[in-house]
Amino acid sequence: MTRVDVDLAIDWAAAEGWNPGLNDAACFRAADPEGFLLGSVDGEPVATISAVRYGATFGFIGLYIVKPGWRGRGYGMQVWKAGLARLAGRTIGLEGVVAQQSNYRKSGFALAYRNLRYAGTSPGPGRVDACIVPLSSRPFAEVAAYDRALFPDDRAPFLRAWLAQPQSKAYAVVRGGAIAGYGVIRPAHAGYKIGPLFADDAELAEGLFGALQAHVPAGAAVCLDVPEGNVAAVALAERHGLAVSFETARMYAGGAPALPLRRLFGVTTFELG
Repeated sequence: MTRVDVDLAIDWAAAEGWNPGLNDAACFRAADPEGFLLGSVDGEPVATISAVRYGATFGFIGLYIVKPGWRGRGYGMQVWKAGLARLAGRTIGLEGVVAQQSNYRKSGFALAYRNLRYAGTSPGPGRVDACIVPLSSRPFAEVAAYDRALFPDDRAPFLRAWLAQPQSKAYAVVRGGAIAGYGVIRPAHAGYKIGPLFADDAELAEGLFGALQAHVPAGAAVCLDVPEGNVAAVALAERHGLAVSFETARMYAGGAPALPLRRLFGVTTFELG
């Protein structure tokens, strides 16, 4: 895809109700410029998929969409096979919507856990704990090192773009002089999305969540994508009055990476992992 094509894929994702971020296209492309594939018929775009490579070992499938009116003709399967071929030899992750999970199993993907989209509204400005600082005040190398322990492979190119996107806010929580968690909130097609939300424990995640949602106006829609297996993350979302609005299945082909789920309080993005 060209940069304009990625914008088109994001628009299609919005039409599907996935509520992508307003600046996602530029950040996504920074992760792997060659990782976005477009299928067209006589010059008309009809199918999209992202097959993004991270480091040497991991890949993630997203933005798998066939344009309404063109479904059921095999065009989706063609881009699907092209995406998998691009990630051959790697562990591959994806977020499976309920209707497609059985199809993904046929392609060798297995369920790791469910991710639940919690949605609600922000109470508006509030107190920010002294241990919570702008993420930009910490060296990028420190942020990338913290992130690396919570993601299957290196994603520094993506992370640089993600943390610098317009209209977003990123905070770190510092303990013992080092980062012990960080989070980002960004504007979406509807309201705001928090992701990632990573922290060493529930108390630190609570402080970060409060700081992030305090960044947006009172009454603004806010959502957080939570790994269901992190009981503390589910409790955090529900404690703040958020309710489940959507669910996906995190699935992997090639074996699930050994990640510390207890520190994953919010998924970065369903499209890129």
